[in-house]
Amino acid sequence: MTVKKGNKVKVEYTGMLEDGKVFDSSEKHGKPLEFKTGEGNMIKGFENAVMGMKKGESKEVELKPEEAYGNKKPELVREIPRDKLPQEAELKAGMVLGMTLPNGMQIPAKIVEINEEGAKLDLNHPLAGKTLKFKIKLLEVS
Repeated sequence: MTVKKGNKVKVEYTGMLEDGKVFDSSEKHGKPLEFKTGEGNMIKGFENAVMGMKKGESKEVELKPEEAYGNKKPELVREIPRDKLPQEAELKAGMVLGMTLPNGMQIPAKIVEINEEGAKLDLNHPLAGKTLKFKIKLLEVS
């Protein structure tokens, strides 16, 4: 059985940056990744890579930013006034803060620079603009 849209799959994977540094893996989470294809819950390139695979098959893929987390968007780098930032911690450039959106969803925001008036925060996904490499092994398909 080959993977088609609407199948539930279970995969082992390792995600790496272009330099080979591992940024995520199913081993790190202690279990395989399970998802249903065609629901848009995975990055496009990863899901496309799994389509057509057979149980037990392994492959390596390289995803350009457009197939992964997209290109960095300059409009997602924002100036935030000091009074809107956490007061209890000493903030430094490079730190990542959890920001809550109006819909309640939390996203990471990296501090690009900080001064007396406030901070410049980058709300892009940490992997935006990066080419990613994945090793994928299909364990189950149903």
